[in-house]
Order: sequence, then C-alpha cells, then structure tokens
Amino acid sequence: MQLYNSVTKTKDEFIPNEAGKVSMYTCGPTVYHFAHIGNLRTYIMEDVLDRYLRYAGYEVTRVMNITDVGHLTSDADTGEDKMLKGAKREKKTVMEIAQFYTDKFFEDCEALHIRRPEIVEPATGCIDEFIKVISSLLEKGYAYEAGGNIYFDTSKLKQYYVFHNFEEEDLAVGVREGVEEDGNKRNKADFVLWFTKSKFDDQELKWESPWGVGYPGWHIECSCISMKHLGDKLDIHCGGIDNAFPHHTNEIAQSEAYLGHKWCNWWVHVLHLNTNSGKMSKSKGEFLTLSLLKSKGYDPMVYRFFCLQSHYRKSLVFSYENMDNAKVAYNKLVARVAALEKDGEIDGAAFDAQKANFAKALDNDLNTSLAVTAVYDVLKADTNGATKRALLADFDRVLCLDLLEKADALNREKEAEAQKPVSDDPVIREIEDMIAQRAAAKKAKNYAEADRIRAELLAKGVTLIDTKDGTTYQIG
Repeated sequence: MQLYNSVTKTKDEFIPNEAGKVSMYTCGPTVYHFAHIGNLRTYIMEDVLDRYLRYAGYEVTRVMNITDVGHLTSDADTGEDKMLKGAKREKKTVMEIAQFYTDKFFEDCEALHIRRPEIVEPATGCIDEFIKVISSLLEKGYAYEAGGNIYFDTSKLKQYYVFHNFEEEDLAVGVREGVEEDGNKRNKADFVLWFTKSKFDDQELKWESPWGVGYPGWHIECSCISMKHLGDKLDIHCGGIDNAFPHHTNEIAQSEAYLGHKWCNWWVHVLHLNTNSGKMSKSKGEFLTLSLLKSKGYDPMVYRFFCLQSHYRKSLVFSYENMDNAKVAYNKLVARVAALEKDGEIDGAAFDAQKANFAKALDNDLNTSLAVTAVYDVLKADTNGATKRALLADFDRVLCLDLLEKADALNREKEAEAQKPVSDDPVIREIEDMIAQRAAAKKAKNYAEADRIRAELLAKGVTLIDTKDGTTYQIG
C-alpha cells in the first residue's frame, strides 16, 4: 500500500513498526456542539483507511480522544474555552454538554457506518498522564513556567515547523483574527501545556497540579492519550488538514521531546469540505449537520457516497446540487444492484480479478474515487449475478454503502407493490395511475408536471396528501 505522508510530502510504501499490526490514532471531536458534515468527512475517510487496513489483513488498534476540556477558541492558546462556551450557550454544566454531544457524535457515526474505535478516551480521564509528561518536559528543559502557566519552549528544537515552511513572523499578532498576544511566552511559537488559576477563573473543570490548580492545554491531550494506549511508537496519526498546524506540529514537538526519539511514522490529513463561501466552520454560526441533511431527505449513505467519490487529499465542495447528483447516482446504483440475479455459482477467477482491481485502487493512497469506479466495473463485468453480489458484499467491508441491503429492500418494496390488489373501479384506477405518474415526474425533477397532475386531480375533487410513506388521497 502506497500512502501519502504529510511530513515527508511523499507517497511511500506503508510498513508498520510491527509486522501485521497497525497502531492508529485519530483526533476526535471537541464535544461542545454537533459535528458538522465537514468534520464528518474527515471521520468517514479515516474510517475507510481503518477498514481497508483490516481488509488487507492487518490487526488494527485505533484510539480516538474526546476533547472535553482545554480546547480554546483560538489555536494560539487564547480566547474562551470551547467547552465553557457551549455550557454557557445551553445553560448546562460542562460535563452535561460533553456527554450530550459525545452521544450525538457517535449517533452520527453509526448512521454513516463509521466504526467506533477500540479505545475512546476523554481528556478528563488522563489528568495524571498530562502532569507526568509535563513534569518530565520541565525537567528536561523543554518547558518553562511563566505567569502561572506552563509553556513548551519551541526554541529548544532543531526543527519545529515540520508540516509547513512557516517563518517566525507568520505567527505575529494580527495575522489571523482572534489571535491575541500572550506576554508570558518567550517565543511566539511557544504553546501552553497547562493553564493555572491565574487564567480563565470561570473555568469549571480544574485539577490539582504541581503548578497550582488548573487544567491542561489542548495539544498535550492527544500525545498523552496516544502514548497511554499505543506506546511510544505510533504507525499512523490522522486528522483534518486544519489540525496540521499548530495542533499536530505541537504534538510532535512535545512527544519527541519527552520520548527522545521519533514518535509517529505516518501523518494522514484529510482536506476540507468547503461550501461556495469557503471552509465550513462552527465559528461562523450556522453550520450543516447530518441531522439537517436527513431532514431534507438525504440518506446518510448518500453523504458517505458523496465523500467517497473524491480523494481525501482533495478539497470537496458541498452544495445541495452536488448532493442531489450524488443521491440520483446512488439510487441508480442501488437499482442496478437490485436487478442482479442471485442464482449461480461464484466464478472464482472473475472474483479474484475484480477484487485485485478494487485493492489496487485503495493501495494507491486510498483512492476511494477509483474504488467506487471498481464497483461500477463489477456491474459491467462479464460474469453472473452471484459473483457480482459476492464482490459487492466484499467491497462493502470497506466502503460500507449498504448496496446489497438497500437493493434487497427495494426488491421487497416492488414485490409488495405487485401484490397489492388492483381496484375494479375505473375511477380509482385512474387516480392511482395519475399519482404514479406524478411520483415519476417528481423523481425526474419535473416539478411543473407534478404540480399539473396535482391540480388536475384537485379539479376532479381529489386531494393529494403527501406523507413520508408515500402519497394518499381523499375524494370529495
């Protein structure tokens, strides 16, 4: 498998530290609000990587953190704590907010078939680990105390900017809105490891530490949670591209200073989901959630399909027009699968050839776009329906698009419809025929024709009633 590494900026053969086993860490949500669909794109693509590694025969241990303390509204360690912000907004405690949005996050994951990692650790469960690592960094001279807070000293590193060629002035105050100068820092790039009571006195969650009552910075949590569960050498660390700097940069700095050796071999970053107005962000106010998409009639599998049609290292533009196109394509794909015959013996040679084509796509830096193309290639292949269904079931171990399940459900609906008794009343038959014509018009987005049929029926004294289960009617 060739996998792109954000540190080396090259696509190299993936070789884990231990043969046959993969340790994988994925940055989890800050649970102060719902995940937006841009966040969920990252988790979908990480899920595909996780599933494909298992599909390829690796034993994967995956860890995810839950940020329930310490993530500030500015990446420069300034501004209001996001968890406290959520608690104030909803007039709840921080832990009530954390539990509610953690549950909602995993509900979204389940709807999108994003498998839950083996280990999910909230930041509040690792305070002792944070204190241990920070104490060691102080002893080694990589950290210092100033103004009541503990900072990491980036000047002690041979190289700090591992992902980007930043210059020091890039971090100057005023470069980015909301970045405030912290006079306690020795260097502009330094970051907070531990806040004490000298800052953010309204912070609800605080713990005793050698430096006073306080709470951890955001960056320290991922390093400590990863090392706690996966040891001192990590195969893959994933996250959104917006985490590359400063979050992942700071993780590398503090982890390798603490360990004294290279920490993580592969850094995998998923690019943004954008709207026509730019990057999707909670900080802008309203944002798109999976629940909103569902309320507009989009199956979660349509959104997963939409994401898989693009490579994870390419920005993806969301619009309802693009979602409509994905919905039409997904429904057509399900219909084609539903038309497959189930009888026959599986053709081993054809199965192996198509499976190799699928694996080749994902071995090429997790190219899900080509993997989706491999699904269509199966449908076009010169082999029987049983072989095609077996291949689609095999591919869905990775893609998780529910193609066979949706196809079988569609066939059951058709069978149930065919078994409905046909009315002998010609008036009823005409009404039902017109309702069927209207449904076909709506599916084809010919809304003018659908409205015309409704109006014609209304003129005949027939009122249509659209429900989530279909269209019924009243006469008179």
